[in-house]
Amino acid sequence: MSDKTLWRGARLATLDGTQPWGWVERGALITEGERIAWVGPESELPAGLAPAAEHELGGAVVTPGLIDCHTHLVYGGQRAREFELRLHGASYEEIARAGGGIRSTVAATRGADEAELLRLAQRRLDALLAEGVTTVEVKSGYGLDLDSEARCLRAARALQGAEVRTSYLGAHALPPEFQGRQDDYVEAVCAWMPRLQREGLIDAVDAFCEGIGFTPAQTRRVFEAARALGLPVKLHAEQLSDQGGTQLACEYRALSCDHLEYLSPEGVRAMAASGTVATLLPGAYYFLRETKLPPVGLLREAGVPIAISTDHNPGTSPTLSLLLMLNMACTLFRLTPEEALRGVTVNAARALGLTDRGRLRAGQRADFCVWDVEHPNELSYYFGRNPLRQRVWGGKVFRA
Repeated sequence: MSDKTLWRGARLATLDGTQPWGWVERGALITEGERIAWVGPESELPAGLAPAAEHELGGAVVTPGLIDCHTHLVYGGQRAREFELRLHGASYEEIARAGGGIRSTVAATRGADEAELLRLAQRRLDALLAEGVTTVEVKSGYGLDLDSEARCLRAARALQGAEVRTSYLGAHALPPEFQGRQDDYVEAVCAWMPRLQREGLIDAVDAFCEGIGFTPAQTRRVFEAARALGLPVKLHAEQLSDQGGTQLACEYRALSCDHLEYLSPEGVRAMAASGTVATLLPGAYYFLRETKLPPVGLLREAGVPIAISTDHNPGTSPTLSLLLMLNMACTLFRLTPEEALRGVTVNAARALGLTDRGRLRAGQRADFCVWDVEHPNELSYYFGRNPLRQRVWGGKVFRA
């Protein structure tokens, strides 16, 4: 018996080929198991097709499934009090140096068992799934000791409803027990890496290269340890100042550099040469009331792929709406609606080193979304509205 499913009567934004949006006005898809078997105009459907199931979409827009390529979903507690303090004038750096910021989340995370961490993270992920997310990256970095980092990564691996890619972010902040011994902590982060990899918990290695994080030299040590294990790297770079972290990451052909408000022209050139994705995080930009824009024009001119993500975390981007990030990417960073959508599909996949998703194309995963809109530009036009009708993940249908 055939396991082919036909989806017809769709407006397709394939994001494939040379046409804007990869647009097919009256299109169809055929899925077979977890893969897309055929995409094209409905008038060109293969002859003799005998699908096991058929869906008439009535002109709904179909896009690739959304990909949230930078999140910190696994943690304990919340930091609404710090939000209030910032409104009274305290800076992110001042809060961090006073023991707040990441350290306060570390304490709450260490105090939660694995079941509780999973419960909290699944609830956060469910909000993303309800807006069409089919792949998500989840970082560690709130445990900051071997057992807690492993617990967070195991919780991430156990999340249900989307494919989860994990990034080891041990070099996120300095835990209190290593106060004044930052180099010793970096050595520990590197020493934990082989065990975590052996347990199947790491897809990539990340670090926070910043004045309140880790120096370029310390970041290099982390990246050398990752390289020795054959693990790809990513970097939180140039968020609050220009540390030259982007150029360093590009020496290791980083999958992505993320934030990038203070990215220099030299950093842009390095990214273009290494094929590294620029992941922009408008939620953090907005929440911190940042005023320095990432150099979107330079990135465009250099042909650097631009991804967009929620950066969901408790301190600087507590959003759980990737659709809102589309709007913010357009209104705050002046991306076009098509650039924004590519930022959460094609380029987000690339930021995770994935080539089997992000477009509607034969051979890709059957991850796509059916939207009650007339054109995909509406996805970034509205905010506070969720027009998702169906989310298809690996060929399985989940109704909104």
